[in-house]
Amino acid sequence: MSTPTSTRPAPAATGELSTGAAIRLVAGREISTRVRTKAFLWTTALFVAAVVLGGLLLDLVGGNDDATKVGFTPEASAAATAFEATATGMGVTVETTDVADAAAGEQALRDGDVALVVTSVDPTFDVQVETAVGETMQPVLTAFAQQLALASAVTDLGGDPADVSEQIASAAPQVVALEPEPERDGGQIVGGFIAGILLFISLMTAGQLVAQGVVEEKSSRVVELLLASVRPAQLMAGKVLGIGVVGLLQVVLVVGAGAGTATALGLLDSSSLDLGSTAVWALIWFVVGFAMYALVLGALGALVSRQEDVGSVIGPVMTLMIVPYVLGISVLPWDPTNELATWLSFVPFCSPMLMPIRIALGAAETWEVLLALGLSLALIPVLVWLAGRIYSGAVLHSGGRMKVREALRRG
Repeated sequence: MSTPTSTRPAPAATGELSTGAAIRLVAGREISTRVRTKAFLWTTALFVAAVVLGGLLLDLVGGNDDATKVGFTPEASAAATAFEATATGMGVTVETTDVADAAAGEQALRDGDVALVVTSVDPTFDVQVETAVGETMQPVLTAFAQQLALASAVTDLGGDPADVSEQIASAAPQVVALEPEPERDGGQIVGGFIAGILLFISLMTAGQLVAQGVVEEKSSRVVELLLASVRPAQLMAGKVLGIGVVGLLQVVLVVGAGAGTATALGLLDSSSLDLGSTAVWALIWFVVGFAMYALVLGALGALVSRQEDVGSVIGPVMTLMIVPYVLGISVLPWDPTNELATWLSFVPFCSPMLMPIRIALGAAETWEVLLALGLSLALIPVLVWLAGRIYSGAVLHSGGRMKVREALRRG
């Protein structure tokens, strides 16, 4: 036997509350309720802890990238400067130090004070290590040995080997790229990942809360009591505003924890990442993205009356969120100029996931960010009108799932 379906007319608002007061009342109710929940407290704490621990881990890993210490005995000390220049030219950072003699060098190796000791450069290039030469140092030793052999040949010809060695160590090709890629470093890539992941999770979580909250009020008949004092549009606006504030608070705490950790540990001292700009734009795009997704998800949530049916109506929107997110974190960090990702970053609903990543990577011009923001902001009034119509027509509907066309007609 089928469940009877009824659609009762919305009770007339009392008129005692102005639109602003009604929205603030509903928003305040949402904020006070949500921030006290264990889910909000635990997820916020876990996000903050994850960002801080991630920063500590990066600092620990980065700390292992120190200069390789190389000892030189008095017999080889004259070649220390040339050796350091050769390593630098090959992208390897070394720190040279003097050791008293071969025995002192051997003890320094056993104590871990140095990675290798150069004991002679003439007539042979002799190096001591504790167990084996590291992968990064092997090419440096080979190149320096070749330089010593060349210097010996230059000496035999009557030239100055020191000048030759200096020129060889500093020699580098002049490369001209026809289509140079935007410069990026590890800090920018990590910043892009964090921005993309944080915004995706926050927007998805907050948007689902709006849809689930609408259905929860319908199934418990609380909405009927609320509509005795406020209009449907005011109720929806207040709900979106309240949950948006809670979501924004969570994002601010996480972004603040990440920025504070990076600054305190000096993780970005050598990075081109504009931390302040990236953090501010992440917050802006959360607000814009939440406004768009929450309006749509709140309206769709009003079409059903049971929590079990929420997934069926918001599923397409969730899929829409996943596509730019996956594209953003899997393609943009390695290909910031990817044409598909670039074009989608201007498309509303995709911009909140893609544009913050491009900003972190330094691949977005100011005019591109402003254009994408303008397109998204221009769409919001349309979504307000459309979502308000659907919500007003479906919020008091009980029974099976209502079609969007019917909700628009009743709204």
